[in-house]
Amino acid sequence: MVRLCLVALALVLARPSHAETITGQASVIDGDTLEIHGHRVRLSGIDAPESDQLCRGEDSLQYRCGVKAANELARFIAGRPVSCKGLEVDRYKRIVAVCFVGGQDIGEWIVRSGLALDWPRYSKGKCAGAQKKPCARVVVFGQVK
Repeated sequence: MVRLCLVALALVLARPSHAETITGQASVIDGDTLEIHGHRVRLSGIDAPESDQLCRGEDSLQYRCGVKAANELARFIAGRPVSCKGLEVDRYKRIVAVCFVGGQDIGEWIVRSGLALDWPRYSKGKCAGAQKKPCARVVVFGQVK
C-alpha cells in the first residue's frame, strides 16, 4: 500500500501544474497543439484546423489545411526551444498555455500567418489584430469555423 501511494505521489509530482512554465523541444501535434516532455499543450486563444481537415481556398479548390498548418508551425519552430506558460487544463487534460519561440508568441504568429483564427471567446481579442481578415471564416465540409 505504501508503495502504491509513493507511485501515485510520483505521478502527481511529475505532471506540471497548469500555472507552471514548461520549456523544451516541442513536437507539433496539429496547428494549435504541441507536445513538450510528454505533456500536451494547447495554444491559448486560437483555433487551427485539425490535422485531417480539408478546407477550400479562395479559388474554391480543396486543400489539406490541417496538414498545412501543422507543417508550417513545425517549420516556424524549427527545433528551437519552446517555452509555454500554463493558464489552465482543458477537458482533454491538455495544458492550455501561451507559448513562445525565439521571443515570439506562437499563437499570434500562426494567426498572423493565416493558418489559424483568433478565438475571441478565449483570447479576449488578443490575436484579433493579427488575423488577416477580422471576420474570416474557414468553410469546412459541413461546418463553419
